[in-house]
Parts: sequence; C-alpha cells; structure tokens
Amino acid sequence: MVAAPVAQVESPSPASTADDPRLVRLKGEAAATVDEMATFTQQMVDQIFSFGELGFQELETHRYLVDVLRKNGFAVEEGIAGIPTAFMASWGSGKPVISLGSDIDGIPQASQKPGVAYHAPLIDGAPGHGEGHNSGQAVNITAAIAVKRIMEREGLPGTIRIWPGTAEELVGTKAYFVREGLFKDVDVALFSHVASSFGVSWGERNNMTGLVSVLYSFVGRTAHSAGNPSRGRSALDAVELMNIGWNYRREHLPLEHRSHYVVVDGGDQPNVVPRTASVWYYFRETTFEKIKELWSLGDTMAQAAAMMTGTELQPTRVLGSAWPQHFNRPVAEATFANIQAVGMPEWSEADQTLARALQKELG
Repeated sequence: MVAAPVAQVESPSPASTADDPRLVRLKGEAAATVDEMATFTQQMVDQIFSFGELGFQELETHRYLVDVLRKNGFAVEEGIAGIPTAFMASWGSGKPVISLGSDIDGIPQASQKPGVAYHAPLIDGAPGHGEGHNSGQAVNITAAIAVKRIMEREGLPGTIRIWPGTAEELVGTKAYFVREGLFKDVDVALFSHVASSFGVSWGERNNMTGLVSVLYSFVGRTAHSAGNPSRGRSALDAVELMNIGWNYRREHLPLEHRSHYVVVDGGDQPNVVPRTASVWYYFRETTFEKIKELWSLGDTMAQAAAMMTGTELQPTRVLGSAWPQHFNRPVAEATFANIQAVGMPEWSEADQTLARALQKELG
C-alpha cells in the first residue's frame, strides 16, 4: 500500500521502484507500525470471532468495525447499496484510490470455542466463523492505519477505502456494490482472506469458481394425506424429483463442477400434502458460460419435475451471483515481493502445539 502513494509523488519507473531508498524506508516504517499494533489486531480478530453472525445479520460486527474506523479518523458511510450491514470507510483525498476488502459473515452450525483443536461449540447449533472471516477486516484496518500515519506525516496524496464482504457466504452483496458504482474510481483493489498459505495469485484460478444462487419454488394442491391423497399434488414430490434427477446427472458433469442444495420449504406436517416446497441451489463452475449451462440444466430439471407431479414451477429467484475471480498480475507480483521482504510470521510454541493438534484432529 505504501508504494502507490509514493509512486504518485515521485513517478519512478517500475524497475526502480523497489530500489527507491525512500520507499524502502517507508515500507520498513509501515511494517514496524504493524508489528507494534499486534495486540490491537488480535483484539479485533477475537472480537469479530465472538460475534459469529450470519450474512445480512452482521449487526454487532458492523457496529464494532464502524466504531473502530471512526475512532481512527475514517469517514464511514453506512448502509451502502441499500444493505444495512454494509459500509464504506474512507480517509484521504485524491489519487491513487486504494480499496481494501474482506468478508465478515459467519456460517451456520460453526460455533466454536477459540484456541480449541476439536469441535467444541460456544453455543450448540449456533453460527460461527468456520471460514476465518473474523481475520481479514482486522488486518486490513491495521494496514490502513499504518499507511495513513505515514501519508499524514509525509503529506502524500491518496485515498484509502475499507469495505466489508457482507453476506459473502450467500453471494449476496458484491454484485450490488459493483452495480452501485462503488469501485468506479478505484485504482487498486486489494482483498484479504484467510488461507493455509501466505501468498497471492493472478489470472484465473481453477479452484476459485464463480457461481449463481437460485431458489426453485413449486406450488401444488393440498389434501389430507390419508383421507383423500388423490386430490393432492405434492410440491415436495417435485423438489425431491428435481434433486434425484440432478444427482443422477452429476455422473456426467465435468470433474470441476460443484453444486449443492438444501430444501428450505418441505411442507408443514406429514398428514397434509405439501402445497408449497422450495429448494435452494448453488451452481459453481470455472467460467460464467459454464455456470449458465449448469443453471439452464437446473431449470430443465425443475420444469420436468413440475410436469411429473402436476405442480407449477414458480419464476426462479436469483439470490446471488459471482463471476469467477480474475486477479491482476502486476499487483500480485508487487504484493508477493512485499511478502518476501516481510517474511513469514514467527510462530510461538503455543501456535505450533495448536497446529499439531489440529493436524491430528483433521487426519
């Protein structure tokens, strides 16, 4: 992050940027500041972990992060793109505009006591941070504060923005952020996510698929399941037949394909033929064209299921979508050079003990 505002002032050639003594000094200062803020960073990580809120419900997480950012001099616009738990924090003025993003939502059934290597929920059945979304915003905020201090002291132009990946697990908000034009003037977008390695990537990654999230709803005719079942037309039968058809088709789909579903409406009680039923699908693939092919196949399965059961397929609802990721090579290479310069974290013996216990638990 330090490189961009400095380059704006001095405009060195790409080859000379890494050897610029001033830039090397400022990067060193930024790294030292980040180290000094380690306790603050860990407090943010732990606090967000304690909330463990589901997508669109990140109320406490939202309040906490907005408060931290405002206390550190950032102007914060809440409710961006019409989403109550989304925000855009900003500091500085002029170019370059550097955007820092990271997800904040938890996932269902993932409540977990911190620092424990086996499954031990804080609250049984509650959501939690099973994908590490408690960490990214913390490190982004720390990085932004460190760079902000240098920019203030050196009088460097530039704008730092911080935003949350609200409801990322639902693929629920980023498309709306783009549609709202929130990144139109951004020069560099950097995104942080927890991983099993410390690195970057560029171009298209085969394991970073895009997806579309679709709700299929069926309407039939209710009847008493024992007294007069012949009058009924079960919407749940349509859902089950769609799922059966899809599962048979899986054998003939490419290996990189991924799809998942949950039944979100399966009727009310066994002695009543379900008039309504719904199933929620994710279709994942490596290109948007392939995603659309899978989606079309899902539509065909749903239509066939409705025909077989004498039910009516309602207009499908797209709940979210995301194109496959495509990363910028120059940014990735510059970031990787900085990773090499900073080096890996120094793991304590307690860290190593926990890691070994996790390895044993996971097999």
